[in-house]
Amino acid sequence: MQRENKNCRPWLLTVRGMGCSALAASLLLLAAGTAQAALYRWVDGNGRVHYSDTPPTTYQKSGGAEMSKQGVVIKRTQSEAERQAEAERLAEQKQIQAEQQKQALLDRALTQTYTTEAEIDLARDRALEHHKLAIKGAEIRSEAVNATITDLEARIAKIEKSGRKVGPGLTEQLDQATRESLELKRTILNNEEAMQKVRDKYTADKARFKALTTSRP
Repeated sequence: MQRENKNCRPWLLTVRGMGCSALAASLLLLAAGTAQAALYRWVDGNGRVHYSDTPPTTYQKSGGAEMSKQGVVIKRTQSEAERQAEAERLAEQKQIQAEQQKQALLDRALTQTYTTEAEIDLARDRALEHHKLAIKGAEIRSEAVNATITDLEARIAKIEKSGRKVGPGLTEQLDQATRESLELKRTILNNEEAMQKVRDKYTADKARFKALTTSRP
């Protein structure tokens, strides 16, 4: 029987060692892959909870959780409703921030424009003066137009009483004067409403200015 060459022993031991190492590595990789294999948990439209090795076709819509074999959540996917709610929340937050920035700009402009509350009252009075003049002018014109209307109506009534036919020129004058009278009334009303808005604005500005200046250290 042929004896084993002593010089071959180290080589054989190396081969056997490599074989064992490769087998061990394969087993470890297999175990790791098994341990990391994911489960998917989701809730269907009827409220039932499901578990599966693969995500459902409705996973992006229904949402769910990707879990390890040990039950630890690895990744969570929001449902369509959750994504919409999150988008609405972010949009609302963005709107609030925009309003806060706008208010900060208005506050800075307010404190840089006025130094006292009396200055705000003065600015209000100047802003009201334009509308007061417009109302006064419309009222003066209305008196003249109304007098014209009264005169035209009296003339037309006299003609009708005499049995004569009222001419188209006279009727047109009355119609024109009536339209102008209505327009003047609208002018007065619009300016009165504008004056109230001016008062409200400066009242709010004054209150805000007071709050900003009294809160300063």
